[in-house]
Formats: sequence, structure tokens, C-alpha cells
Amino acid sequence: MSQAAASARPLPLAGLRIISMEQYGAGPYGTMHLAQLGAEVIKIEPPRKNGKGGGDTARAVGPHFLRKDESLYFQAFNLNKKSLTLDLNSADGQAVLHKLAATSHAVVNNLRGDLPERLGVTYGALKCVNPALVCAHLSAYGRDNERAKWPGYDYLMQAEAGYCMLTGDPDGEPQRMGLSMVDFMTGSIWAIGVVAAMLDAQRTGLGRDVDTDLLSAAVHQTSYPALWYMNEGDVTGRTPRSAHPSATPSQMFRAKDGWMFVMCQLPKFWDVLMTAMARPDIAGDPRFATNADRLANRDALTQVLDDAFSEQPVAYWHELLAGKVPVAPVNGLDQAMDNPWLETIGMRDTVDHPDRPGLHVLASPIKLDGERLPNRAAPLLGADADDILAELGYDAAAREDLAARGVT
Repeated sequence: MSQAAASARPLPLAGLRIISMEQYGAGPYGTMHLAQLGAEVIKIEPPRKNGKGGGDTARAVGPHFLRKDESLYFQAFNLNKKSLTLDLNSADGQAVLHKLAATSHAVVNNLRGDLPERLGVTYGALKCVNPALVCAHLSAYGRDNERAKWPGYDYLMQAEAGYCMLTGDPDGEPQRMGLSMVDFMTGSIWAIGVVAAMLDAQRTGLGRDVDTDLLSAAVHQTSYPALWYMNEGDVTGRTPRSAHPSATPSQMFRAKDGWMFVMCQLPKFWDVLMTAMARPDIAGDPRFATNADRLANRDALTQVLDDAFSEQPVAYWHELLAGKVPVAPVNGLDQAMDNPWLETIGMRDTVDHPDRPGLHVLASPIKLDGERLPNRAAPLLGADADDILAELGYDAAAREDLAARGVT
């Protein structure tokens, strides 16, 4: 457990209750940050029907499981949360939702764009029970256009927003990024919107709708290349060795036993690199005198530096250059996770799950007062239903009735 768990000071979002109709990646990733920061995040999940199915679809994503329909994938997105099964298509399920909304600060979802209205989870539908309620929506394409009913996923956004044509070798096929970065970016942006709207609601007593969509977030992250094109007609393309489009050398190079990334983003780093490598012959080559020269002769420079770096292994160059020139080994995922530096900075954590004590998870990248945020395992499906319903005034008989009729 992270050291911050022992801190007596409350986490910054402690006391805030967030109800989430979420599934899979982007939405759960965003609300996990809020839960790690202390918010009570209650996942509303579809109940099992006849003992089958139910829950966030991420629970069934393989290949690795803690038990049937309890995947390791689910743990990656749902630490620190609670789970309540609830059929929102039933009148009784809607009654429970309204009771929850009355006690909550936000109701959030990452449903398809046309579903929040239908399921009654918009501000217009819930402000009657809580005028200060924030209703936040994360969809593929937004709720206010003709694509609202379209399903959509991260990989599609990478394709449409131009990422795939920016990724990979210039002579190869377009490539997506190896991770679902649009999901992660959109979830993070969404979480900022939720927190901002809750802060405003506390000041004004009025909530509102907050919307984010995958495509808008993906387009926004095109950043400076987008401005280059919109203003100058300059289309940024793929570069060899994942090189930066303008700074040189800033790319991958071959060492004796593998690959490394060297980034001379500033002219001073080129000078430091040449001094550290003790290569006045390269430094004095007129083809490489300035950044503009190096950019114009990047292919030649790549070959020259490949030949030099290939004389020693990655570890040698990393030790020689670390802290002087921006440099990193190009690790496989196994090497990245086994990197001792992760233990040094506390980015690996363990939590106790009913099926696996000491389950390894990633720590939050956020620190408070110098300490990582505390983690606990993601909840089993419906694990908190009894406690939540009891708090809302449902006695044991009423809770059993709701469960028997498939409402919870």
C-alpha cells in the first residue's frame, strides 16, 4: 500500500460522491484518477441476468483473470472504486438512481452519445433532485451531432485524427500507437472538466452538463503540427527512426546490443554529446555544423552516429550521457516494468484482492506532499450494493426484493 495511505490528512476529493455509468477504458480511466484522489466513485453496472453476464464489459477482457469475469484488465482501470449493480431501464432502478443523485456531486458516464438522454442521466433529467449536480458525458463523437449514435473506439480516433499517418516508418504502412492513448488522454481531460464543474457547483449551487468526446480530444492533441498545417499548409509526416520533425539529432540510434533514443532538442546538447563521445571529427564536419545543417543531412548524420554508437552497448552510452544529454534505452515492456527505477520512485504498488493478495498494480503518477496516492483493489461486481442501498434507506427486505427482481 502506498505511503500516502497512512497520512492523517484527507485526500483532496474526500467527501465528494461521483456516480458513474462507465465501461471499458476511457471513462473508467478518468474516474480512477478521481477515486485515487479521494472521491467516492460508485460504478453502476448492469446486473447479471439468470446468473450470467452483467457488469462492466472490461471484467471479461482476457487473457488474464483472477476469477471468471474478473480480469486483470479491469483492475487497471478501476482501483479504489465501489460497485453497485442496477438496471437503469427499470422504474425501480431509476428510483435508486434518483436517490443516489440527491446525495452525490456528479453523475458521469461514457455511454454512446444518444444514451444519456434516454437513460435520464443528463442535468436536465436530474436537476430536479439536485440542482448542484454535475452530469458529465464522455462519448465517441459527442451528443449533439449526427454521429451521436455511432459506436467508436480509440483506434478509430487514431486513424481519423491523423495519428496513424504520423506513426511508423515513412516507407512502411501507417501505424497506430502501441497503447490506447486517445482513451487515456480523453479520460484525463474529462476528469479535469468534472472537477472544474464540481468546484463551480460548490461556489454557485448550480450544476451543469460537461461533455468530452474521443475524436475532439484526439484532434486537440495534434497540437503544434495542427497549427503548422492550419496556418502554413505544412503537413507533418512520418520520419525515419521516429525522429523529431525539426530538431536533429532527436531519434532512435543503434547501439551494439539494442536501440536507444537520443534527443538533442537544444543546440547545447549537440555540443555536450560531441564532447562526451570525444568525437571532434563529427563535431567539426561542416555537414553537421548547425541544426539546419544537421536536419538537411539527417540521413548522413544517422549513419555516422549509428557507426559510433554501435561500438558500445546501450548501458555504456546511458551511463556516459545520463544527466548530460537527454537519453533513454528503448525497452521492451518487460524491461520497462522490471526497471529498478520504478521501485526507486514508487511507481509499482501492490493491493490485496480476494483472489490474489499482493496483486501488482501501477501507482498513481500524482504525488501529494511527496507521497503517491493510496490504492485498493477494484471491486467485485456488486460488492457494495448492500451498503449503498442501506444508506439510501432500503431495508434488508427491500434489498432482497430488488435483487430477486433483477433490479440490482
